[in-house]
Amino acid sequence: MSPRKQVTYSQNPNRAARAAHAKGEKQFRTYDTSYIRPKRSLIVTVLGILLLIAAIAAIVFGVFSFLKGCTASNLLPEGEQVEIVVVEGEGPKSIAKTLIDAGMIENSSSFTERVNELGAQDSLQPGTYTLTGGQSIDEIIAILSTPVAAPTFTVPEGSTLAQTAAIVAEASEGRISADDFVNAASDASKFASEYSFLADAGTASLEGFLFPKTYPINVDSTAESIIRDMLKQFASETATLDWSYAENLGYSHYDVVKLASIIEKESDADHRATVASVFYNRLENGWQLQSDATVAYTVGHDPTPEDVQTETDYNTYFIYGLPPTPINSPSLECLKAACNPEKTNYFYFYFEPDDKGDMKYTFSETYEEHQAAYE
Repeated sequence: MSPRKQVTYSQNPNRAARAAHAKGEKQFRTYDTSYIRPKRSLIVTVLGILLLIAAIAAIVFGVFSFLKGCTASNLLPEGEQVEIVVVEGEGPKSIAKTLIDAGMIENSSSFTERVNELGAQDSLQPGTYTLTGGQSIDEIIAILSTPVAAPTFTVPEGSTLAQTAAIVAEASEGRISADDFVNAASDASKFASEYSFLADAGTASLEGFLFPKTYPINVDSTAESIIRDMLKQFASETATLDWSYAENLGYSHYDVVKLASIIEKESDADHRATVASVFYNRLENGWQLQSDATVAYTVGHDPTPEDVQTETDYNTYFIYGLPPTPINSPSLECLKAACNPEKTNYFYFYFEPDDKGDMKYTFSETYEEHQAAYE
């Protein structure tokens, strides 16, 4: 008996078969077949989750490392030094920005929060500091909390306004130019309301009143702030002077400063009061002062015979009385000599260095005696 041929309904695609096929397919789609589907391995599921977590972690770590690498590259290399400036009244936030720019810290909050934790807000000092790469925030705060001695400059006795301006320009490393300083000191009337001793100076410069001394200079110093320091010093130094001798002769305090500035250039420590007496005797007798120092003030060097014969407002071989302004900033000792001169009958003096290099002074009452001093 031949085997029975297996025939499916799909192999006999009559109408009835196709209808039955379509009906069965429709019904099959609505059946819940989850219980007969193959189960997903728990190990595979867990492994997939772990791989996903690892991928996310790798991405996060990569981004963090990149950002950290970019930040670290801006930090100052360990051991390398940098100079920063903290100005008067500057707060932690502003200082933090300076530190970031200098490569000392990564962000502002790390510095400001630590300052707050330490209560160091009011301890941070103005000044110029040298920091080193690799220092901790605590080390930086400790350094910035230590007062820095301000740099100074010294104005020698007998310095002119122009010379003083050059000294200030050099001390400020050009931040305050010599021209700026001279311009700020060009009109005494701007300061007269604060300093009564300037009343007689009018609109003349502050020549003679910029007291010779050593002064601090800070990063926030200005030409005017330095000038005020020097005027305050003048007021302090001259507070106990007795001006009565000059006042009784009709001379103002400004006149005394003018005379003291000439004495500064024409005398040494041992002869100030005697030189002062010569000039007072000449003034009181209507004589010209005939001081080479006043001529030198305008020509800028020891005067030549031609310079002495050139008429100017400061050439006391031509003018009578005192020059229009002081010719330098006199020392306190010369101001004292101008306030309290020696009582003499001298009208002349001559000085020259001796064999040891010391100045030898000769004072005379008459012109003949004076001429003899040259021989």
